[in-house]
Amino acid sequence: MDTHGRSGDPLRVLNGEIVGCTRCPRLVAHREAVALAPPRRFRGERYAARPLSGFGDRRARLLLIGLAPAAHGGNRTGRIFTGDRSGDWLFRALWEARFASQAESARADDGLRLRDAYVTAAVRCAPPGNKPTTREMRRCEPYLLRELELLRRVRVVIALGRIAWRAYLRARRLLGRPLPGRAPIFAHGAVVRFADGVTLIGSYHPSQQNTFTGKLTRPMFRRVFTTARRALAGRARRPGADRSDRDRRPAARIGRGAPLRASRPAHPDGLGHAPRHHS
Repeated sequence: MDTHGRSGDPLRVLNGEIVGCTRCPRLVAHREAVALAPPRRFRGERYAARPLSGFGDRRARLLLIGLAPAAHGGNRTGRIFTGDRSGDWLFRALWEARFASQAESARADDGLRLRDAYVTAAVRCAPPGNKPTTREMRRCEPYLLRELELLRRVRVVIALGRIAWRAYLRARRLLGRPLPGRAPIFAHGAVVRFADGVTLIGSYHPSQQNTFTGKLTRPMFRRVFTTARRALAGRARRPGADRSDRDRRPAARIGRGAPLRASRPAHPDGLGHAPRHHS
């Protein structure tokens, strides 16, 4: 799972640039300020308080894109989704689907290894109120573009939330990769198959706001990874007749029952209200 490889390795170089980034003054100030005033349970811990690179298997066929590090999760531990409740959900799901060596991850040095999977984010620093500005997202965008260019084996992308979904679609456009005639709308369980063979799957973010309220349940989350496994094996359910080329209704969805209407939650990432943990 070495994502920092040999000296001069392009992914290592990129990750070094990411962790040294100071492009967004507001995010720099916030990530450092929260480290100076941690909640009681984390007092005495030294926060990483820096931008976070992606991590995982450099030959991964599965790419997961989140929103941004959690202020007291990844911003504390130095690894995205590590040490917060969103990560508890994510790593258990990855482990159950045989993409991870263990079901939990509390520290960056806890021995977790991802198999055939790579985890990254649309924004690399913890944003105030869990809401990055458009300008901040654009400043982070080149990092995602370069990751997509370097992770050449990726065949399935899971977007954890609306912002990640839109960030990936925009990245495809900027990289000149095939897109439907109309942009597919985010929904939990939405599945989009692109002409280059890549499959995009939408999922609600495993934030507390979604998991505590039951908007996202473990069976719902588990089905997302089952679909990813099937897509990697060439058995993914195909979106019906390229629906996204004809209109802006949600793409085909996984799970039982009639498709739900695409929700328009208050939070732009499909998280409801701003969550506490949102790597």
